[in-house]
Amino acid sequence: MIAILHRQCTLQQKSEVVRRLESEGYRVTVGAYADETVVGIVGDAPPGLAERLGAMPGVRETRDDAPAYALVSRAHHPETTRVRAGGVTFGGEEIIVIAGPCSVESQAQIRTIATSVASAGARMLRGGAFKPRTSPYGFQGLGEDGLRFLAEAGSGAGLPTISEVVGAEDVELVARHVDVLQIGARNMQNFRLLAACGRQGKPVLLKRGHMATIDEFLNAAEYVVAHGNPRVILCERGIRTFETATRNTLDVSAVPVLRERSHLPVVVDPSHAAGRREWVEALARAAVAAGADGLLVEVHDDPSRAKSDGRQSLTTEGFDSMMRGLARIAAAIDRGIDRREPA
Repeated sequence: MIAILHRQCTLQQKSEVVRRLESEGYRVTVGAYADETVVGIVGDAPPGLAERLGAMPGVRETRDDAPAYALVSRAHHPETTRVRAGGVTFGGEEIIVIAGPCSVESQAQIRTIATSVASAGARMLRGGAFKPRTSPYGFQGLGEDGLRFLAEAGSGAGLPTISEVVGAEDVELVARHVDVLQIGARNMQNFRLLAACGRQGKPVLLKRGHMATIDEFLNAAEYVVAHGNPRVILCERGIRTFETATRNTLDVSAVPVLRERSHLPVVVDPSHAAGRREWVEALARAAVAAGADGLLVEVHDDPSRAKSDGRQSLTTEGFDSMMRGLARIAAAIDRGIDRREPA
């Protein structure tokens, strides 16, 4: 439930509304947009609260149809949140492109890729050190060595880093090495992991689950924020449908829907949606045109030898070409991509 205050509401009246709610045991959110103040409660409102609150001085109207995910809802927080991570900002005018291999395979490999994607305009380096694979016999990652190689490569290329954390027990370890923690699609409803990521201070990129609705996705983000970490980035990466031509079906419509329902920044992973590198650029362009705040793209210097997801990974040359095309799309919608020319 939310209460929208009059534009002429005094500070004393606003304070009294907040005190009234807190005295009844509610967690309160306060947001401001276009000279209006929105006061909301986290959790379910009991019968009669809207009427009692609506009768208070300074309250213009109350709404009890606000979503349950109060902390990530735009109804409670009208202003778009900007999440700063390692020197870059998600949710601003610039579209942030995150690039790198599915898995960190060696120190030399991640260094080579980091240098290449940085010169093409990537703003963050990705690389998996712990890999939850469908097959128990697939490459599971290098663990802490992979995290260390990723951090070294990012530092050398001037890029902040992101890597997936797959268990609550690994959160502190991964957080020591990278700038952003990634929660993968398979773990979107791993509530212990969501809570653990909420209790630490690093930004979190949360991927939508294979079969998750948008409301389920936003409720998962609510877990992270409710446990103390407001620095969450939402990632649409495709959902499972009856279509088999692509690895997943990219829900491009999720971008404007998420931006309408939530104040959190939204990025898109076209690589996991496509499953084939030939289609990644087209999906990336669609995501930028739809309003995505960033992209998460898999890039490998030799995809044919990649230990995981080589078929959907762009070559370094392909990534450079994609960035040139994306810069034109971004310019058409009055946004920017930092397209650097190689030195």
